[in-house]
Amino acid sequence: MNGLEKVRLVEDISSELQAQMTFSDIENYFLIHGVPLEDTSSYSSKRVYSKKMLGQVSEELLFKIANEIGLKNLPRNIVNSSEVYIWEGGYFKLFLSHLSSFKNQTSNLQLALKKYAISGFVAHKNIEPTKEWLNEIEGALRNMDALVAILTPGFEESRWCDQEVGVAIGRDVLVIPIKKGLDPYGFIGKFQGIQAENKTVAQVANAIFEVLVKSPKTKYKILISLSEALSKAQSVEEVREKLSILNSLEGIPTDILEKLKLQILDNSWLMSSWEQIESINLMLSKNKINSIQLEK
Repeated sequence: MNGLEKVRLVEDISSELQAQMTFSDIENYFLIHGVPLEDTSSYSSKRVYSKKMLGQVSEELLFKIANEIGLKNLPRNIVNSSEVYIWEGGYFKLFLSHLSSFKNQTSNLQLALKKYAISGFVAHKNIEPTKEWLNEIEGALRNMDALVAILTPGFEESRWCDQEVGVAIGRDVLVIPIKKGLDPYGFIGKFQGIQAENKTVAQVANAIFEVLVKSPKTKYKILISLSEALSKAQSVEEVREKLSILNSLEGIPTDILEKLKLQILDNSWLMSSWEQIESINLMLSKNKINSIQLEK
């Protein structure tokens, strides 16, 4: 979806929300979907308010909202770009640009990133043989939230890798260079690289997460993905894993934690576990958020 198509889609959604909902309804609806919020008292128009808030969200979320509110006549190319099957639902979308000779190590990194609710795209692994591979790579590049460039010797000579990085820079998404025998160069020379030499895959994955959670471009999205993963947890191990990460962070936005509370109410497994809810409540309390109340 190009810039003009996104502007038109935001306008259409905002007009429909104005017709269907009150200001209060829109605020609650945005809270559920993780859309940024502002004080509505300074807005005289629900449409104008909605346009400003929706202009900050991903194409994927825009398409989801458009479907939920029954918006008709969506352009076909928008439908296609929003239904790329290669990303794990709700996870942060991270394109892993790499040489084919480094695909096994990149696949291991992809697995390690799942701990942080990050869905890594590995072209040599994710694409089904029956799919048109170039279209799928283009789809992933259009939908990615950030790009990691794994800089191994020869990376700078790969036209494919250079073009992938070029798309990221052109879209103004965060680029994270991983130094594995090659230093950042050219346009990516301005980005702070992560040194991967003598580090385990788990350590590199953690370093990537640290960059994502600190960057203004990606902080909100990665925290949304992490909180959603916790809200959908179906095992004690998963709850402990995600809580450990959230507890290590400071300054988690209030609207994300309030949304987390609402989502947890729909998780029957979590709501039936007093011990797990108590551990989540401790994290909420640390962030000055009211606890989740279990029915007695």
